[in-house]
Formats: sequence, structure tokens, C-alpha cells
Amino acid sequence: MKTLVSLVLSASLIGPAFAEDTASTMSVPSPLEAWQDEPTIILDGADVDIDEFKWVARPVIVFATSPADPRFAEQMTLLSERTQELIDRDVVVIVDTDDDTLSDLRRKLRPRDFMMVLIGKDGGVKLRKPFPYDVRELSRSIDKMPLRQQEIRDRRGS
Repeated sequence: MKTLVSLVLSASLIGPAFAEDTASTMSVPSPLEAWQDEPTIILDGADVDIDEFKWVARPVIVFATSPADPRFAEQMTLLSERTQELIDRDVVVIVDTDDDTLSDLRRKLRPRDFMMVLIGKDGGVKLRKPFPYDVRELSRSIDKMPLRQQEIRDRRGS
């Protein structure tokens, strides 16, 4: 678990350093482009405009007051154990563990302490949980959505 939390913290620090090193030679990919290139990436909520993912992905946002919160570590472990199920459902994982800074995500979703939120491709909040949530249950919630049902039918037809 410690490694996973370190990975999340490292991921949030890579963005600014990468931007400084490459600003003169190339443009920095947007969070959407970064996720499209690497669907298992964990994005830092401070850098994300949630509207960028509308009709493209289903954001799962994990809020905590600190990366040391045991519920945050448990949620990240649950998500990392079943990444293929998340990829199959176009899920992008976004974390926000900075309670001191009021990010756009915190303004819009108003988490209290720990919270996991599922946003549909239409941009609407589909699920809020104040405790770690298993990917199996998350997948079931997604699979019940009309848009996901259509995606399944389209994949079977082609």
C-alpha cells in the first residue's frame, strides 16, 4: 500500500517537473491526452477540468484530506487490483488529497473528508460513497447506465 500511495504522490509531482523540462521543446499533454495515452494513469485533481472528459470517459474521483488517510490507501488499492475492468468502462481515476487548496473539483463536488465520486460520461454525478468502494460494485453501477448498455450493444454488433 505504501508503494501505491507513493506512486500517487509521485504522479502528482511529475506534471509540474515535466512541464518545466519540456516547455521549450514540446507542449505538455492535457489530462485527457495523458489518460488516452496511458489509461492506467492517476491524475491529480488540481490539474483537471472535469468537463474535458464529458462524453469521453467516466471520471472516478477519490477525495481525501491527506494521502496518508487509510481509506484513501484502501480505495487506491481496490482500484489498482482491477484496472482492466476500469479500462473496459472508460474510467479515468482522479485523486485530490489536498484539503487546504480549494480545487475546481472540490468546489463542484463539495467532499467532506473521504469521498469517492463516479461521474458519468454525460457529466452528471452517478454515485457518491463516503467509504472505499469495490471495483466490482463500481462496475455494476456503470453497467446499469443506459450509455454503457448502448456501448455493450455496439461492441457486440461490430
